[in-house]
Amino acid sequence: MASNFSASGAEQFVEERLLAGLLTGSLLQHKEQLDMLEYVDVRHARQRTLLHVGVGLGKTDWVEELLARGANTDITDDSQQNALSSAEEMVQKYPDDVERSNVLQLVTLVHRRDQVILRRLEASASRSADHVTPVASPECDIASLRSSVDSLRREMKSLVRQLSSSLEELKAQVCGRDTLLRCLEEAVTSTAEDVMSVKLGQGREVYLCQPTSDPARARQECVDAMMRKTRIVYGSGVDEICALYERLYDEDECTACIIKFLSGDDRVKVMVDVESDHIGRMKEKVLDLDGTQEAGSDWYSFCDFESETVYLGAKDCSGDRCDVRAFFACALSQLCLKLVFGNECRPYSKGDVEREREWTRVVEELEEREKRGEGLHGWIINALNGITLKAKVCWLAAAVPEIITLYGSTEGRSYLQQRAPLLLSLYSNNVMGTLLASAKVGLMSISQAFFFTSWSSLKH
Repeated sequence: MASNFSASGAEQFVEERLLAGLLTGSLLQHKEQLDMLEYVDVRHARQRTLLHVGVGLGKTDWVEELLARGANTDITDDSQQNALSSAEEMVQKYPDDVERSNVLQLVTLVHRRDQVILRRLEASASRSADHVTPVASPECDIASLRSSVDSLRREMKSLVRQLSSSLEELKAQVCGRDTLLRCLEEAVTSTAEDVMSVKLGQGREVYLCQPTSDPARARQECVDAMMRKTRIVYGSGVDEICALYERLYDEDECTACIIKFLSGDDRVKVMVDVESDHIGRMKEKVLDLDGTQEAGSDWYSFCDFESETVYLGAKDCSGDRCDVRAFFACALSQLCLKLVFGNECRPYSKGDVEREREWTRVVEELEEREKRGEGLHGWIINALNGITLKAKVCWLAAAVPEIITLYGSTEGRSYLQQRAPLLLSLYSNNVMGTLLASAKVGLMSISQAFFFTSWSSLKH
């Protein structure tokens, strides 16, 4: 689209905007217009320059900027006043005005500097009077110097415009590249889902799963994989533990997601005491997220992050003991967070400032609800009572599958949606999505893994 202004019209427009800004606005809002001005000593009404106006108004910041840009303190207006005489007059009228005193000091210093330069040029001219080659007058030298400075400013503006244009082009290229990579990522993920689902068993044995059209087969293979990672330390109850995993898988997509992820990771270990409802015989002391050491006999289930092991006291777990399943789901969830994010059980990756900020906001929102007495669940309150922010965030994340397992999918989700909607949303969208995506990457075939590796190299 063609511009509606000629070059001279655009210059006049900038001058008018600057004059209006000097009268009513701040310098910071108009520095870009000053950069666009070709000649800083342009005259306005009554032959006054911007410097005249700034001095008259007592605007120290404007005066300082104009002087720094080479404004001439000797130019006179219709009343034959230059910037210095105008500044002196303003101080006489307003002797208590600090700004006008500062303006006078600035103008005086620059005026003296210009006079010194002028005298030196005059002395140089007189010493060269006997030379055959005529010497230009000091006024001509000053005019030539200012012309050179103005020319340099124009060149700098041109360079800045060229640099800005190059940066915009580079930005467009980067945005286009990122869009292409996202499309490629979606295409590869979709292809991987459609082709096959692969699973890692004990000892890193790789075998193909049945297509997703057979969910019963997929469910059984996940449960079988978890049983291979599980060691019953005390008692006998293989069928009961197997049923426990099946209940967790069937309970809700949240807990099913946890089982799917853990079943494909060979680092996972589960230790069970079928004869006790606590883990004290398997682990005498535990270290919780706040760094407090507690007795194992006080815990029904516990995730030991150092050894990447979940402990469970599974006495009477085969019936309707939903509390056993809930505590177990909590510990399994914590192990998932540790393995997938690698950030000390936090539900986000190290350095992910945006996610860290979102989880901090979850903590703040729930603390406000607790202050208002909105009847939060005891597990959420316990999480908020954590000593450190890390402990609060980790326990809150684990509370989501814990509450869903305790009350069942429908009632548990309904409660979370009413009392902690931001917590449920962040867990569902971020944590579950990451677990499923990681499970798919961990369970792909060799050819798919090569394809993803090639794509990753392109991305970086």
